[in-house]
Amino acid sequence: MLTFKDKRLEDILTCPICRSKMTVMREPSATLCCGGARRHSYDFSSAGYVNLSAPIQSGGGDSKQAVRARSDFLDLGYYKPICDRLCDVLNEYFSAPAEKTVLDAGCGEGYYTTAIAANGFSTVGFDISKFAAEAAAKRAKRVQLSNALFGVASVFELPVAEESVDCIVNVFAPCAEKEYTRVLKNGGILIVVCAGVDHLLGLKQAIYENIHRNEARADMPEELCKIASHRLTYDIKVNGTQNIKNLFAMTPYYWKTSPDDVKKLDSLDTLTTKIDINFEVFQKR
Repeated sequence: MLTFKDKRLEDILTCPICRSKMTVMREPSATLCCGGARRHSYDFSSAGYVNLSAPIQSGGGDSKQAVRARSDFLDLGYYKPICDRLCDVLNEYFSAPAEKTVLDAGCGEGYYTTAIAANGFSTVGFDISKFAAEAAAKRAKRVQLSNALFGVASVFELPVAEESVDCIVNVFAPCAEKEYTRVLKNGGILIVVCAGVDHLLGLKQAIYENIHRNEARADMPEELCKIASHRLTYDIKVNGTQNIKNLFAMTPYYWKTSPDDVKKLDSLDTLTTKIDINFEVFQKR
């Protein structure tokens, strides 16, 4: 059964093939259909997500194992302060959530997206990984959210109409400024959540001999107007070897670390590390 019932979200979706407006059809099965001459249609999965990736982009993104590792870690609450601060920043700019549409670009397993929807925003999340979109849709279905929709799509080619979104959140995902500018309304807000200079310093100290502070992202917006910057820092103590490994699997270091260094995690039962997060806020003017 499809729990999604938000007309505000339905109105912003466009066909990834012909860019025509989409309509939700609930009978005989849940389907998105476009209004183009060829009537392209996209079935919702039993989990509740829909694949709206362009044909040449189909596939890719995080594996099922990577999504599960991230979900398991996030569900323990270590990153809840990040989620809470993101919702606080959103509420600073939007006093009437029920009237606003938020797009989570690179939504992953939907941890942050569902929290935003639970605060009243009409929320759509896209991720290039079908496993992430599936996990996100299941998360939203578990709490019976009717104002959250999840789909498979690249952040660089969103199936969303021009100037139709009030806000985009971008949490630890690639920042596609050109595409975000296209879909944001004039005056719309982009919130980029990214690692600060000391983020996960303790994890790096447990693995590497030479430690380097995190560098500034190279893909931050240049044309959108930066209007605010917030920083959140706190320490966490992660208990359990598997939980530590799940945290490591969420990071870029997972793909860059030698097998010998990765093995160092096998002997860790607890890990204390700093969380250092930047919330960079931009506006389309």
